[in-house]
Amino acid sequence: MVRLRPCDGPLQATRAGCLICRWAAWLGRPRYLEELILDPVHSLIDQSRNALACKTAINADGFGVAWYGEREAPCIYKDIRPAWSDANLRQIAHHVRARLFLAHVRASTGTATTQDNCHPFAVGPWSFMHNGQIGGYERIRKKLDAEIPDALYRHRVGNTDSEALFLIALSQGLQDDPVGGMVRAVAKAQRLAEQAGGLPAMRFAACWSNGHEIFAARYASDHLAPTLFYRTFDDGICIVSEPFDEVRDAWCEVPPGTAIRVTATGVDMLGLDLGLCPA
Repeated sequence: MVRLRPCDGPLQATRAGCLICRWAAWLGRPRYLEELILDPVHSLIDQSRNALACKTAINADGFGVAWYGEREAPCIYKDIRPAWSDANLRQIAHHVRARLFLAHVRASTGTATTQDNCHPFAVGPWSFMHNGQIGGYERIRKKLDAEIPDALYRHRVGNTDSEALFLIALSQGLQDDPVGGMVRAVAKAQRLAEQAGGLPAMRFAACWSNGHEIFAARYASDHLAPTLFYRTFDDGICIVSEPFDEVRDAWCEVPPGTAIRVTATGVDMLGLDLGLCPA
């Protein structure tokens, strides 16, 4: 484990580096949600219709926000409308203040635009959101679902590959080993995709939290890992799939094949094991 400096590398966001969806997360002093998802010049809401570091510029297939208050489990608000057109989201973002939250705008890779398919997903204290895809998911969906044990399958309310990854990660020990559990889930899904000839087998940039820490990782089975950045502020840390302002030197790009652990004291960098990362 390596503790990251305020910024270990230059910002190099390009459209080639990601595929779908945009998201942002915050851990630190309680902030109103609107300060990070509405107010910035290139906020998450702006990215929902004008993503710059992504092949899919429009993310209009729903949205979701999860925030942690006094209870162990997060509160979640989702809808299938585009994030920019939802007046309730603006009201919630204006009035809700949280020390930790996850926010996501969705661009579907083929599954239905339903509320159950919108991120973030949550089970108990854990929440999860994802940008990427499993290659040939439609051909391995049944096999992927078979990797979810019965005790967790009751939480399978949608039909996305992202939700399946989350539930498999929980079955792989995510609660006690947040990075290792997720890596094992990604490894299982990638192997199934490769066996079915799905290309690219895996594109993965995700963020998950237990309400106290935030974890995020960036990986791909080819050389086009979806983008992932973080920035340290005086009162906390923001993790995003795409920077929301033009302060270029302030944002640090997480290298492909890397996970980060964000706590109240800083950002730790963790390598992804199990031979998943291509040379």
